[in-house]
Amino acid sequence: MTRRLEMIVTYLRMDHPPHEHVHPPANFKIALMKVKNPQVHYYRYLYNTIGENYEWVDRQLLSDEELASEIQADGVELYVAYVDGAPGGYFELDSRKGNDVWLAYFGIMPQFIGTGLGKWLLHEALVTGWAKKPDAMRVETCTLDHPRALPLYQRMGFSPYKRRNKVVEAPEG
Repeated sequence: MTRRLEMIVTYLRMDHPPHEHVHPPANFKIALMKVKNPQVHYYRYLYNTIGENYEWVDRQLLSDEELASEIQADGVELYVAYVDGAPGGYFELDSRKGNDVWLAYFGIMPQFIGTGLGKWLLHEALVTGWAKKPDAMRVETCTLDHPRALPLYQRMGFSPYKRRNKVVEAPEG
């Protein structure tokens, strides 16, 4: 059984590295680590925990084999921010599409929303992406994402270049 999810997707582009430096929240011990050879079960934990309130379903629909081929592909990198030893958020960069780097996924664990971790982690994603010397960085967000996602992307230097309506069939529950 499935249900229809209707959304507006906004595509954003950033043509230059970020100008400002963002400090991590002072009240946490934070470590950002690149995950080498990410395992499907761990990725699903991050994806499902972060995305459960925002109808993230794209990767839920993939088999373990399909997901492994995506997250372990050459040109795809996964970084996890650990906050006081526990996962606090992650970002996934995809540089397989031409000379641009896509911020394919970005999210913060629910308990860290509003702490400043998101702005810092997004800045780290941008610095990491721009270190690859792309022509641009790109990201897409939709009306089902956190309401502060689009404004944060714009404050950090992304500009919208396209919007479209999208309907996705999602599993019930």
